[in-house]
Amino acid sequence: MQPCHDLIERLEKAGQSHLLNFFEQLPEEEQSRYIAELEALDLDLLQELIAACVLKKPVIGLPEDLQPAPYFPLIPRNEAEADRYQQADAVGEELLRGGKVAALTVAGGQGSRLGFDGPKGTYPIAPVSGKSLFQYFAESLLSASRKYSVKLHWYIMTSVVNDAATRAFFAENDFFGMDSEQVHFFTQGFMPAIGYDGKLLMASRGSLALSPDGHGGTLLALRKSGMLDDMKKHGIEFLSYFQVDNPLVPVVDKRFIGLHKLENSEMSAITLAKTNAHEKVGNFCIGNGKLLVIEYSDLPDELANATDENGNLKFIAGSPAIHVISRSFIERLTVGGRLDLDWHRADKKIKCIDSDGNALDVTEPNGVKLESFIFDALKLADKTMIFEADRKEEFAPTKNATGVDSVESCRLMLSERDARRLERCGVEIPRNADGSLNAKIEISPLSIWDDEDCAAYVAKHNIKAVEAGSVNYFV
Repeated sequence: MQPCHDLIERLEKAGQSHLLNFFEQLPEEEQSRYIAELEALDLDLLQELIAACVLKKPVIGLPEDLQPAPYFPLIPRNEAEADRYQQADAVGEELLRGGKVAALTVAGGQGSRLGFDGPKGTYPIAPVSGKSLFQYFAESLLSASRKYSVKLHWYIMTSVVNDAATRAFFAENDFFGMDSEQVHFFTQGFMPAIGYDGKLLMASRGSLALSPDGHGGTLLALRKSGMLDDMKKHGIEFLSYFQVDNPLVPVVDKRFIGLHKLENSEMSAITLAKTNAHEKVGNFCIGNGKLLVIEYSDLPDELANATDENGNLKFIAGSPAIHVISRSFIERLTVGGRLDLDWHRADKKIKCIDSDGNALDVTEPNGVKLESFIFDALKLADKTMIFEADRKEEFAPTKNATGVDSVESCRLMLSERDARRLERCGVEIPRNADGSLNAKIEISPLSIWDDEDCAAYVAKHNIKAVEAGSVNYFV
């Protein structure tokens, strides 16, 4: 087998003919697979990116008129805003009951940072039952489906690395009670790693060094996988987007969805009040008339530390990567099979081979990985909206094994959230002198979706108090 003349010509024109140096040494089966890998490359785009992001380091230029982004506050500031929120609740519930909303989860990562061998979504996170992240979300969606008398669809973006394992996990667990037709898997796109000389790196003599194209690639992957067509077929107009490492997130939030619709927003975002000026989250800003997310590392100290007349941070609105996105917006952005989001450069130690085909011992960064971020789509929207949420109720990322944003902190926050819910329903909860929880508590999402469900559950089971130091699983 030989590569077609057109492929050879395109690789030569792009300065990447080295990718065929070992082609004749490959078994025929591997040749076929490798040709498909090379054919999938967008060489015109890669040439642009190499010139702009690899051969020189892109300069982060911030708009001169950068200002904090306005948002709807968690607690309404006046009667008109309170009325708007009530209207949003009604609209959001109507959309949910009408089957117009689906969940979208980004789940392409592995659990390696948690010391776990497998897709991150399969990690056991629940504080008492040990349910996995995927099971926790599935049961939340089942509970919401029951609440709104609808079968909610769930779209899950995997990666080439974990797609098969993720699908098998769901099949082995009978989709956690969901119908298999409700759960839709699609695979994230990849970008080739690039050496500092602009040459694409090879992982072996018959494969490129590939890396995921970032969560911004979700939008294009929806188009290429046929998921947008599937959504249209099911009448789905809005997507509730969240990342797999945050089990505290409401899988669907009627108020957030309703505000998105009422504001005619194409892409909306949840914001959380930052814990400090330099918290490692993106900052919602307005620049050149567009909503932007500026990375914490790119926001100048004088802006990060700026305060208002009350001593509060001006740039207080942080991004936890929770969105509502209109399907029509994704269709508009990806028409023609290409998505024009910004590409972000990361200098990495990349496993690859040298010009003789031997594996390199990589001890220092030797190339660039490029990825796109979904929040960059906000500035492409005609209309956007930001809504504030309570960090304690919606954000407990599981990024590390211990410490900040860890398995430990996530489990504690899940217990604390469930304890507060019981307290609001009149249950006495044991607390230490500093106010921290003195018990382990988990409420099954299958049993309780919201405070109304909790009140009915507490009354039915005649729950008065939780014993100090006890372990409790309400199911």
